[in-house]
Formats: sequence, C-alpha cells, structure tokens
Amino acid sequence: MLITFSNLTRLSTSPSVTGFTLVCLLACCACALAEERSWQTCVANLTDAAQQQGTFTPPVETLFKNLQQLPRVKTSANRQPEFTQTFHQYYQQRVTALRIEQGQELAQTYAPLLTRLEKETGVPARYLLALWGLETNYGRFLGRIPLPSALATLACDNHRAEFFKKEFLALLKIVSAGDLTETQMIGSWAGAVGHMQFMPTTYLAYAADGNGDGRKDIVASIPDALQSAAHYLAGEGWQRGYRWGREVKIPEGFDYSLTGIDQWRSLAFWRDLGITDIYNQSLPQADISAAVLLPSGYQGPVFLVYDNFQILMKWNRSQHYALSVGRLADRISGRAPLSVTPPTTKITRQSLIDLQEGLTKLGYETGGVDGVLGPMTRRAIRTLQKEQSQVADGYPSQRLLNLVKALTIN
Repeated sequence: MLITFSNLTRLSTSPSVTGFTLVCLLACCACALAEERSWQTCVANLTDAAQQQGTFTPPVETLFKNLQQLPRVKTSANRQPEFTQTFHQYYQQRVTALRIEQGQELAQTYAPLLTRLEKETGVPARYLLALWGLETNYGRFLGRIPLPSALATLACDNHRAEFFKKEFLALLKIVSAGDLTETQMIGSWAGAVGHMQFMPTTYLAYAADGNGDGRKDIVASIPDALQSAAHYLAGEGWQRGYRWGREVKIPEGFDYSLTGIDQWRSLAFWRDLGITDIYNQSLPQADISAAVLLPSGYQGPVFLVYDNFQILMKWNRSQHYALSVGRLADRISGRAPLSVTPPTTKITRQSLIDLQEGLTKLGYETGGVDGVLGPMTRRAIRTLQKEQSQVADGYPSQRLLNLVKALTIN
C-alpha cells in the first residue's frame, strides 16, 4: 500500500494500527519528503551549473525534464565483482574459451583497422579486443540504465558527489554537441557508455572518429569505439613495444613481503632474485620497472607486471580486472593458459570487513573498513604475516582470518 498524508487519517482511526506503527509511518513519509526536497534542490543546482557552462540547450532541457532519481545505482558500487569476487571467481567468468575464440574471430574481421591503430598509437590489437571483451562482451551488452538519471542520482549523493557532478556536466556537453542521441544514452550504473564503456570525461578527452563520417559515435560505430580506446591507452602513457606483464615462477625461499602493487623494482632486481618465466627461462634484459602480484596468495599464480599494467588499471582500478585484460589479450594472441590454476577459496565481503576492523584494532593501517582488498589492506596483512612468521603474501587466507580474530579477542 502506498502511504500518503491523505490516507494517514484513515489509518490512524483503524484499530489495527498501533501508535508505534503510526509513528513509523509518519517518520517514513517525513524521510521520503526530505529526500525528494534534497533531490529537487540538487537538480536545480545542476541546472544552474549547466547554464553557467553554456550547455543548457534544447536537448539538454528535455534531458532535465526526464531526470529520475534511481536509488538502485547508489548501492551498485558495493556489488562490483572486481572487488567482491576472488581472483578465481572473477577470472574464470571472464577469460573463457568462448570469449577467446570470439576475440580471435574479431581480430580477423577488423584486421585492417586494428593494424592501422597499432601503427598510429603503439597499442596492439589484442589489448583493444580484450578490453572490448571484458567491458561489453564485444558489444553484446552495452548496459540498460539511463545515463542522465544515473549520473544525476550519483551527483546528488554524498559519496563521490563532486566526481559524478563533473561526469554529469561532461555528458551535457556531449549531448549539446549532438554526439549522443537520446536512445544512445543508455549504459552502466556509473554512467559509462558505448562498446568500451567510456565515462563522459573520458569521451571528451579521447573519443575519435574511426570511420571518417565526422562523428565520434562510440555506441553505434565499432571503428569509432576501437580508435577511441587506442587513443585513450596511448594518451595515458602506453609504452610501445612492451607487454602488460606475464605469469612467472618464483624460487624457493622467495621473500613474499616484496610483493604487491606498491613495490616496484627494476626487472634486473627480480631477475637476480631468481624469478623466471613459466618455461624456466630468464627474464628479458630491459630497462623497465616491475612488481610481483599474488592475487590468490602464494598458492596461486604469480604475475610480474610492467608499467603498461598501470595503464590498464587507469581504465579500471581493480587488479583482478587488469590481470584479466592482460591474460585475455595473451590468450587471443595464442599464448598458453595459466600454468597455475587459482585456488577456489571463497572470501566474503563481510569477512574482509571483519578483517579490516581487526587489523585496525591491532594498529595496522588498512585505508578504511570497506570490504575491499586494496593495496593498504594487503600491506597491513603482509606486515602482520611477517611479524607472525607466516608466508607474507598479503592474502586473507582462512588461517589469517582466524589469527586476527584470536589476536583481537585476547
């Protein structure tokens, strides 16, 4: 039943409605009204901002009339698989035999375009295809959420409001320029759009006309989408001639506390420690930096990642995502499957929250209690593991979870 002030009088006289229930109903209505007022105020402020930047054109005016608050997008950030799934779960669902096969077929279909883009930007075709595959399954799913309403909802929320306000205003510039039609403004909960899921500010910075029709249409034009992606990677600093990284082997007695995305060393440093490729061959002679990642702990695959890996992480700040892009690119180009299968252990978001709370109580800095296994949380785990004479791989194993629980109880 929809509760409104017009029927509260009838409810209050009903013997089945207690005083407590009535108070709760009144409180709910008051909260709803306050939220609606906040939304209207925020939309008015966004309108003023659009007028100030000169983008309150007729198409944008229509866009504002159709804005709706979408509460479901506020909670979507906490359900992102990049941060809620283990590496095994994430990887096996994305680097699949079908996706590899489809990527190889598309490499043939778009060979002339991809060859031209690699010559112009230095970005090999396999990375563009891998990003396309992970973002939208090669264009099969571009999203279903109205972008203006999604971005406005997030811009009116306290969490990262300024970030999404900037993205919303960037979307208005795109609409004003006529580069996105009303039917094309459908995408992800976060406001990403097109085959490669560009945020509006990324579109303004890197969108390109790949088919020569005078438009930058990353929704309907695959050439535009692929060229835009190549421009993005090159513009963010992609190093021509280098890979993203590789799976490697580490020697017995290796100091696992040296691992982590925050610990970069020269390739020569890792080579001198005895790290080899999966075929036991020495690492190449190259003047580049690298870091060792253990996304599943010391019992899972080991990756040595290079500077281009950090460029992939600018696309998405998840190590799981960047590793999957790199590996899918490798598989599309014919490289072998992983030599070590990631373990199937499961880690719940609540267990990570409990772990972060425990580490914080013990005096370790985790960067906050958010249920996300970020670099600071991994560093805190490595420190504790080393102090407790455990393998310092930065992985929240069940043994580690039990240890932290025991230490906080005693």
